[in-house]
Amino acid sequence: MWPFRRKGADHPTTTQAIGARGESLAQKTLRQSGFRILARNYLCSAGEADLIAEEKATRDIVFVEVKTRTGRTHVEPYAAVNAAKQIRYRRVAQHYMLTHEIGERTVRFDVVSIVLTPGQSPEIEHIPNAFA
Repeated sequence: MWPFRRKGADHPTTTQAIGARGESLAQKTLRQSGFRILARNYLCSAGEADLIAEEKATRDIVFVEVKTRTGRTHVEPYAAVNAAKQIRYRRVAQHYMLTHEIGERTVRFDVVSIVLTPGQSPEIEHIPNAFA
């Protein structure tokens, strides 16, 4: 069942609703895997990060791009994390680390890829160290 419905519709009403659903699922998945969420939709002059988390076991700071799609296409959602988006994420990470005075910590970039298909459980794939 979709949590965001338009009367009589069998799909989410907007791209924003799909993205928000994916981010919520990613956040839940990361928490269950031992992450502490530090920020969601972190916005700064360099861009936006969907999720920023700390992996409790390693204390790594993890910047997470969430890619959500409805239904199966020939391209996996994570394939949309192109070189330009990776550059923006690195800049966002630099901004976050400096403005939050995190100090000397390992930073990494993960992707959570989600496929939502009506009537089925979401397919969620967490890809650690998706890019450097």
